[in-house]
Amino acid sequence: MVRLQKYLSGAGVCSRRKGEEYIKAGRVRVNGETVIEQGVQVDPEKDRVEVDGKIVRIKNHMIYVVLNKPAGYITSRHHGDRKIVFDLIDIKTRLNPVGRLDKDSTGLLLLTNDGELHNRLIHPSFDHEKEYKVETLKPIKDKFLEILRQGVVIDNKKTRPASIDRMTESSFKIILKEGRKRQIRRMVEKVDNRVVSLHRIRISTLHIGNLKMGQWRHLSKSEVSALLKSCSIMRP
Repeated sequence: MVRLQKYLSGAGVCSRRKGEEYIKAGRVRVNGETVIEQGVQVDPEKDRVEVDGKIVRIKNHMIYVVLNKPAGYITSRHHGDRKIVFDLIDIKTRLNPVGRLDKDSTGLLLLTNDGELHNRLIHPSFDHEKEYKVETLKPIKDKFLEILRQGVVIDNKKTRPASIDRMTESSFKIILKEGRKRQIRRMVEKVDNRVVSLHRIRISTLHIGNLKMGQWRHLSKSEVSALLKSCSIMRP
């Protein structure tokens, strides 16, 4: 709950002092009733506030966080007694992960309360790249990497072409433009091998950099601007 004049100020309508004048003049209504007394409190999540008949709302403070997810954590908000990624982040605001990493996978996980950015980053029609480092149980031959590049059939649907660069005999980097469930692991199984390590290093313009395992940080303004631009989101 916040004081009504503070709500008006937070919504960018006026200063708190000016808000007191608006209230006194009978220009403010809460849930359809005119308020003229000072000190009234409102719930920003539930109450409808109007000034001169126009609804005013506090804009949500957008939060953008990147986490270097360790193995053993579930990308979920609730999962019984299992460890979840939100145990690692000291933020009270409700954030949503952009895409998922399975329990055994590690690396870059973006979390935000920016619904528009979230939806555009996960929607396959926007062709956003996700880059991973993959280590396999056995050495993987060039012909099998080429098969993965061209795409393999999973659940009766062929995966989209991928960019792949070999690192060692048993490891490679792969760039995907889709995010099907356990996709890389299932792709590698199609060429008679198995993933033993899967680490995401990039989503679109956002790189994991030197962030240590289990650590998180807020994105810089330039990182947020680059992500918004990559999603064709224009904001003042």
